[in-house]
Amino acid sequence: MGSMDLQPPVVCLASVSPRRRELLAQIGVPHKVVGAHIDETAHPGEMPRDYVMRMARQKAQAVRDRGEPLPVLAADTTVVLDDVIYGKPRDRDEGVAMLQRFSDRVHEVMTAVAIADAGGVALRLNVSSVRFRKLTPQECNAYWETGEPHDKAGGYAVQGAAAVFIESLSGSYSGVMGLPLFETAELLRGAGVGIWRRPD
Repeated sequence: MGSMDLQPPVVCLASVSPRRRELLAQIGVPHKVVGAHIDETAHPGEMPRDYVMRMARQKAQAVRDRGEPLPVLAADTTVVLDDVIYGKPRDRDEGVAMLQRFSDRVHEVMTAVAIADAGGVALRLNVSSVRFRKLTPQECNAYWETGEPHDKAGGYAVQGAAAVFIESLSGSYSGVMGLPLFETAELLRGAGVGIWRRPD
């Protein structure tokens, strides 16, 4: 157990993602976790930025509506290429096909963050650009075999083995991971939640 776990939570994270937990701990915010479990189907014709913002808002609101007294922080990340949303791959074929589409191209990673408290829901959107080098089919298959892509939007993890594919990244590294810390800190401040807490 880290020192964060010994402090009373000041926020409820509406996500079971271990990466989002790590990022919140990185900026010293003790928290508890409650999964949102909402329908994540995109609406027909919905633009990617509208989709991620709606998802983040609904996740935060869903947990808040269950009677959570703490401010509820939620996030949603999607990978976008040519206005197409790439979520978590269903299987190996889809995962490998995603990587091959990103090969030698720049795609966007959109992460929306929402905080729901007594005052309502506040939202922020972070958009980052990621350029992959040219990938071979063999590399895409080998990366799938690492087990890393299965539960990641766009089928890769910036902080993991896929780092070798990334020629450049413009924007927020933490946003590509799933929780942009600049926007998150702004939202927390607006909700009266402090950062950089230390154990008493």
